[in-house]
Amino acid sequence: MSDKAWVAKAAKQPMVLESVDLGPLGIEDVEVAVEYCGLCHSDVSVLNNEWGISQFPAILGHEVTGRITAMGPNAKGLKIGQRVGVGWNSASCMHCHQCMSGSHNLCPQVEMTIVGHRGGFATHIRSHWAWAIPLPENLNVVEGGPLLCGGITVFAPLMMYAKPTDRVGIIGIGGLGHMAVKFAHAYGCDVTAFTSSESKFEEAKGFGAHHVVSSRDSAAIKKLAGSFDLLISTVDVKLDWDTIIAALAPNGRLHIVGVVLEPIPVSAFSLIAKQRSVSGSPAGSPVAIETMLDFAARHDISPQTEHYPMSKINEAFARLESGKARYRIVLDADF
Repeated sequence: MSDKAWVAKAAKQPMVLESVDLGPLGIEDVEVAVEYCGLCHSDVSVLNNEWGISQFPAILGHEVTGRITAMGPNAKGLKIGQRVGVGWNSASCMHCHQCMSGSHNLCPQVEMTIVGHRGGFATHIRSHWAWAIPLPENLNVVEGGPLLCGGITVFAPLMMYAKPTDRVGIIGIGGLGHMAVKFAHAYGCDVTAFTSSESKFEEAKGFGAHHVVSSRDSAAIKKLAGSFDLLISTVDVKLDWDTIIAALAPNGRLHIVGVVLEPIPVSAFSLIAKQRSVSGSPAGSPVAIETMLDFAARHDISPQTEHYPMSKINEAFARLESGKARYRIVLDADF
């Protein structure tokens, strides 16, 4: 039977519904019938080839929740009918140092779900069995898709670098940032939200922020000098980096997960004098994603979403590009 997918034929072009042939199922792969698929800003970046790595024609979508419909003979630990999620990555080599040490997302051969691979804006998606993540029974599956990319992207640095007693700042209260606030609050941190939009101040508090500061107000940020153990930047725009780094406490860390295309200027002295760090990270390993999903289910954490039928995918993309989405968009499969 021919599958169907929304296909991007070229950069910056509307997607069209087509029949596609997925070919034989790999011996270590699983096939998942898509129920829901989140729409992430990375999908927009790949559609517009902002990063220069896109491959067309492309089937985008990398925040999938659905049920396994087929398994290769060497797929392990899963079963037909099981509900799973597929995120930013869909395969890795499984034998390199990174994979063998549990950092599959850092594998030199890691396969991005929407670059050179068919993504989730389709009837079915395939992935290596290790990257089809079992969903907890008490997870809100309807809203859960964005956790598989945006959620793990902000959860990972919290687990790597924060303690529940830390003061944590989240820069940007959008698709990534609002989930970061929810996670940091549930983890027990003292949470400050930085946003350029005053209309989001009360919303940020509703997500769990104890304090809210305008990211455009350098004077207000300067008053917080030496305050934060961890700052997570989720934005893709230039900031007053000197003031941001000065807001870090001794041993504090600025962690970048928003793709800022311009270089970030950093004064060596500002790092050396207070033993500060600047770092970044991509998504997460299968075990990290599973841990994040368990944490989200335990604390009843879901992204705030807007739903569109997948048949209105081009309208949903336009909504996201307009900056009006609050805060993630999920597409409901309606083939």
